[in-house]
Amino acid sequence: MTDARLKAKLAESKNVIQRLRERLSVGTPTVHRDLSLISLVPKWSGLDSAVPLEEFFDSIESSAQIGRWNEIDKLRIATLRLTDAAKMFYYGCTELHEENANWEDFKSAFRRRFRNIHSDQ
Repeated sequence: MTDARLKAKLAESKNVIQRLRERLSVGTPTVHRDLSLISLVPKWSGLDSAVPLEEFFDSIESSAQIGRWNEIDKLRIATLRLTDAAKMFYYGCTELHEENANWEDFKSAFRRRFRNIHSDQ
């Protein structure tokens, strides 16, 4: 009786191993995000001495593409890099703190508030 039990356990174990191998071969590849690229994103204050707003957005989006960041990563990283007037605006803007706020909402709100009123001259 024990011999039959051992054979049954062995067969069951082989089936489990086979299913695990199949999962490994069919599984989706792991996507690694490179958050070290945050250091490439300049701090942005919203003051005249700061880089232009569009340049700030471009640095986030370029880093996001290279580092495989998602939309939420871009939003969170942008808020981390804000300083001075831009940070105060972010804290006071209720629409950016809603649960469904996204990267496009962030850009729109900041473009409305910090639009460049200076001419090219």
